[in-house]
Order: sequence, then C-alpha cells, then structure tokens
Amino acid sequence: MRPGAKTKTKVWTVEGEQLRVRPDNLATEEPLEIRLLAGGIRRTIAVTMRTPGADFELAAGFLFSEGIISNRQDIHRITYCVDADLGVEQRYNIVNVELSHTALPDLANFDRHFAINSACGVCGKASLEALQIQGCSPLRPGPAIDPQLLYSLPDRLRTEQSLFAITGGLHAAALFDLTEKSNAVAPLQVLREDIGRHNAVDKLIGWALLNQQSPLNHYVMLISGRAGFEIMQKALMAGIPIVCAVSAPSSLAVQLAREFGITLVGFLRGERFNVYAGIERLNGLHPDHP
Repeated sequence: MRPGAKTKTKVWTVEGEQLRVRPDNLATEEPLEIRLLAGGIRRTIAVTMRTPGADFELAAGFLFSEGIISNRQDIHRITYCVDADLGVEQRYNIVNVELSHTALPDLANFDRHFAINSACGVCGKASLEALQIQGCSPLRPGPAIDPQLLYSLPDRLRTEQSLFAITGGLHAAALFDLTEKSNAVAPLQVLREDIGRHNAVDKLIGWALLNQQSPLNHYVMLISGRAGFEIMQKALMAGIPIVCAVSAPSSLAVQLAREFGITLVGFLRGERFNVYAGIERLNGLHPDHP
C-alpha cells in the first residue's frame, strides 16, 4: 500500500486531572531509497527518512543539490521500484532515477550513500572545500528587494501548510517569485512540506528542475525552521539568492552565505528579522549604519 503523508493514531490527552482518549494524526515518516541507474548498473545513492509525497521531486532535487546531476537533461526518467518478486506491485519507498548517460557518474567524492535522517549534518571545513572543488561560484549581485516584502512571508507560509495544520509535525519550504512582486508582495510559487527541513528544500529544487525553472535566481526561499549548512548548500547549488528562516542560522550556514554571496535572514517574525549576510540586497539598509 502506498504510504500517505499522515498516519492516524490515538492519544491520551491530560488536562488537569481529566484524562480522555481522542483520535489524532501524525506526520508520516518513512524511508526513501534513491537508486541511480545507467548503463545497466544500479546503485543505491542514499536512504533518507521523509514524509511521503513529491518523492520524484525529492529524488531529483537531492541529486541536483548534491552535484550528482547538473540539469534536467541528465534524467531519462524517474519511477518507483517494481520488485520482481512481487510482480507488478510497486514499492513506494524506493525510487529509481534512470540517467540519460551510458554510465554512472563518478561518485568517488560522494560519501553520503548511506542512511541519512531528517536532521543530518555534515563536516564544516571539508564541506566548504568540497563546494569550491565542485566549482561553485559566488552568486551574482541582485536582485534587490524592499525589507517590507519579507514581513508577510511567515504568515503566508503557515496559511498554506495544510499538512502541518493537521499533524503539527512538519517543516515547510516555499519559493516566492520576485519577478511578479507588487506592492511589497511576492507571489508564493510553490510550497513543499516534509518531516525534514532538507527534504522540503530538495522537493522545491526538484520541482524547479523537473519543470525547467532552474536556476532559481529570482526567488526568495523561506524555511519554517533553522537554517543550517546543508540548507544553504542546497540554496547555493540551486542559485537561490535570498534565504529566510523563521529561526536561527548556524555558524557554518552564515560562513557559507558570506563566502558565496547569499543573503541570509534569520528570526523572521512579525516585522523583525536579523540579517547575517548579503545585506546589500535589501533596499535602504546600509551595513555602516545598522
């Protein structure tokens, strides 16, 4: 059976001295195995814990943000695995990504073909060096936006988080289109939810890749939690110039943002936020006169 994004359960609710049983919904957490296929060779590249839904986007976004593929044309097709022992029954926790090439790419520098969880982390210094070795360049200047444009984003994110409203247990990431902004409002282009922050971001990047929307150099990305190194790495790979988080960034996230020219905003709540890098993209704010 195909797993859903929410799972029914029952809970015991305690209020004062009263105890009652009631039904509830949980955010589903299931493993997703991502396999690469090319030239008759199959290789498992990662197993991540995720919330089912947009699995093909998640796989495509993961492969792109990790530098394993470079564009949409690298993908021939994406399918769920059909296990020969089960006939035509599909295993919806395994995704096959068949590449357009006659051989698998060189994966010598890819050391993450193991189980990763919804809050996985990576080594700082080695990762920054790996980004430079991989050929990542600082983003170009712009676009410039008014700070007021950011104030409404968290409320709009929460309004569109349909699964969070049901389960209370999901992160979200959203892209707001700066090319269509008017009256200090940027349209919400796409939103994805997942139990893992990085999975939600991969789903966004996968959406852009599969729909020929890359690079994402005219979008603001908002994430519902904190901004860690891995989130910023994915933003850099996708060309996202402005990343906002409702919570704090990590030290390595700030270092990456400053080194590669990404505007990083944290603690975006109400009409207040902190700017950790790239303040030059925010109109009217001058670093010399905070």
